[in-house]
Amino acid sequence: MKNTLRQVFHSPKFIIGFVILMAMLLTIIVYPLFVTDDPLKIIGLGTFFKPGTYVSLRDSLDTGRTYTLKLDNAGAKRIESKLSGEDRREMKAWLIQFGIPENEIVTEDTEGLLTLWWEHFDGALRFKGMTSAKRKYYVRLDNKLEGILESENLLVVRENPETGELMTQKEVTDTDYVNVGDVANVLHLPLGTDNFGRNVLTELVAACAVSLKIGLIAGLIATFIGLALGLVAGYVGGVTDDIIMFITNLFIVIPSLVLLILISYSIGQEQRGAITVAVVIGFTSWVWTARAVRAQVVSLRNRDHVNLSKLSGHSLFRIILADILPYIASYVVMALILQISAAILAEAQLSMLGLGPKTTEVPTLGLMMYWSMAYTAHLNGAWWAYFPVILTIALISFSMNLMNTGLDQVFNPTLRD
Repeated sequence: MKNTLRQVFHSPKFIIGFVILMAMLLTIIVYPLFVTDDPLKIIGLGTFFKPGTYVSLRDSLDTGRTYTLKLDNAGAKRIESKLSGEDRREMKAWLIQFGIPENEIVTEDTEGLLTLWWEHFDGALRFKGMTSAKRKYYVRLDNKLEGILESENLLVVRENPETGELMTQKEVTDTDYVNVGDVANVLHLPLGTDNFGRNVLTELVAACAVSLKIGLIAGLIATFIGLALGLVAGYVGGVTDDIIMFITNLFIVIPSLVLLILISYSIGQEQRGAITVAVVIGFTSWVWTARAVRAQVVSLRNRDHVNLSKLSGHSLFRIILADILPYIASYVVMALILQISAAILAEAQLSMLGLGPKTTEVPTLGLMMYWSMAYTAHLNGAWWAYFPVILTIALISFSMNLMNTGLDQVFNPTLRD
């Protein structure tokens, strides 16, 4: 046993995969010790705050202390952040197609440009040669510009500890900013926010933990079912083997993703929690494990030590557990690793189709992808809403596949150098 473990931890591929996975697990454990906010907590209003920025008072109103810092022209900066040079050129192009003379459109005149836009824009219009994607872009742009020139004053408030009522601390105009250290829930955002104004980093750490839990539960269920059926079918044989293989072949013919979609849809959104989704994935992904285990057992059931156990009168249960299972234990561990990785990917697929866990309870990696795609982060250039998720999923799959390959090299003599 010690020699086997020594070989495992001398495999470079296993070590690299193990280190990557442990680093992610350590982050999941340590990060909540310093950041205790709910991962689904909305800390800012607006669309996709960029990484490395602060959520300002303009974007996040909450109880807080007095403000101490004032910056000029904050309103103009806010407008500039929502109305880029490319947006201005596209607005001008639309107005020209509408029939506005080009010399009357000055892209540098923000107020004049917006006035022309709001007077003439109609999302239902589709000019000759305009694609459907371009028309949708103009509609999204119009929605983004709603209320951009509004300059109503905002209030900094604090909760009265005795009565629980909110008391006005200060009235802030559109050109005032506050010291970020003096306003509650104003945070530095290493990965920005998603479309709901939620901290992507906090959400990502929590989602990674939930997805790993889904993968572990689904992997254990699928491995246990596949192992049990494979052991019985491979050792008993005969009619029992035929029945189990017939059921297995039925599941192979029907793609597992189709089964997942049908079952998840039938459960309903309100009943689909993370555990429910994990159980559904586990009960639909055991097929290949069962077939592989059966093939291993068939090659072992006529070995001398197994025949000796039969002659000794040992029970079926004991023979399977004591004489066969230890010889395929390494394979079962590798199958479990692959099942966990596959379950995480399956959850991501389901969630991107809108059939994942209930969206208001916990974040998952798949749900983060679903939210980013639903709110067109990929079209708005908000890469931070989806790229870290893709990278995290890739790292999890990469690390587990490396660990599996390393174990395969240790336990499979034909792959050893």
